[in-house]
Parts: sequence; structure tokens; C-alpha cells
Amino acid sequence: MKNELFILWTNDNLITTEKMVFMYGHNGLKKGWWDQVTVIVWGATSVLAAENTNVQAKIKEMIADGVKFLACKACADSLGVSDALASLGIEVFYTGETLTQILKEKKNLLTV
Repeated sequence: MKNELFILWTNDNLITTEKMVFMYGHNGLKKGWWDQVTVIVWGATSVLAAENTNVQAKIKEMIADGVKFLACKACADSLGVSDALASLGIEVFYTGETLTQILKEKKNLLTV
């Protein structure tokens, strides 16, 4: 799918999360700018997603609207939040190969 956006979300700043990652990612799908939007939760954002109820509510809303969420299992396991992320509907798995494939295939990747 060429009209697909991947957002690599590594910044756990709440303002950046709400006003960039979630706003653009959600609107990008809802307004038809992209046919598919996938947010990849990596590093510190794993803890933010697992612990912040407002972030959790927004993730659930975005998933219900069709935004796909993936999380790095190595990060989530080492931070003790894999189960919490999975309970939100986030697919938790080792994402290194997936990210490498996205980069090698020159897919649309926004890193925040």
C-alpha cells in the first residue's frame, strides 16, 4: 500500500504526543490523507502509553477509528509494560525487522 504512513513514536513528551503524533496520525486517516496509518510505540513512549489514562483513551479511540498501533516488545518487556500495552489493543512484538523493512522499502516514515 503506497498511501500508507508509519509514525515511529519515541518522544514521551505529552504535548508532542497529543499535538503531533495523535493529532496528525488520527486526522491523517479520518480525513483521507492516508489510506492507512500505523503508529509504532518505541522506547519511553511504552511507559507513557501504559501509565497515562488520557493517552490510553486516545489510543483506544484511534484504534477504533482504524489507526494501527504496534509496540516494540524488547522495549516493552524491559520496561515491564508489555501486558498493559497489549490490553489497549496494541500489537506487541519484536519490531526491529519491521522497522528495517519500512526503511529499506522507503515507505513513508515520520519519526517523532
